[in-house]
Amino acid sequence: MNRLVLASLMVATIVLGTAASGSPARSDDLRLSALQVAVTFDGMPTAFFRSVSGLSIETEVVEFREGGENGAVHKIPGRVKYPNIVLKLGFAGASDLQKWAFRIAAGQFEHKNGTIVMSDQKGQVVARYTLTNAWPTKWNGPDFDATSNDVAIETIEIAHEGLRLVTDP
Repeated sequence: MNRLVLASLMVATIVLGTAASGSPARSDDLRLSALQVAVTFDGMPTAFFRSVSGLSIETEVVEFREGGENGAVHKIPGRVKYPNIVLKLGFAGASDLQKWAFRIAAGQFEHKNGTIVMSDQKGQVVARYTLTNAWPTKWNGPDFDATSNDVAIETIEIAHEGLRLVTDP
C-alpha cells in the first residue's frame, strides 16, 4: 500500500473541545485535536479510518401517569436505539470490510463483534467502544476522478445491536 495513502488513513483530524468553539485552547484540548481511529471486527485485521461517525445511543422516554397523582407525568427510560456507524477510509483495493459487505449482499449473513479505539497523537487510548452483532448494511465505492488529487474514499455503514464504552484497560 502506498505510504502516503496509509498515512492519510491512520490520522483522522477531529476538532473537539473549546478550541472548536473559538475559545483559547487549553492544554488538555491538545490531546484531542488529532485522533487515530482503529476499528477491529472478529477475525479481521485492524483498519484505520479517516472518519468514524454514528457513535450514539438514544434511550426512549416512556411516560406514565400514576393513579391519583395529577400534578406530574413520570418519565422512565425505555428501549435503547443505536444508529448505524459510518466508516470512511481511503480506497486501497478490495479490503476485508468490503468483502464482508459483498458477502452480506450475496445472502451470506454473518454478524461480528467489533471494537473502536481512539488514540491521541502519542498513541495513548482516549476511548474504547465495543459493538455487538455488527454487520455492513451499506457500502459506497469511491468516486474515481483522474483530474483530482484527492484520495479516493470508500464508505461502509455498519448496523449493530449495541454500543458500549469500555472503561477498564
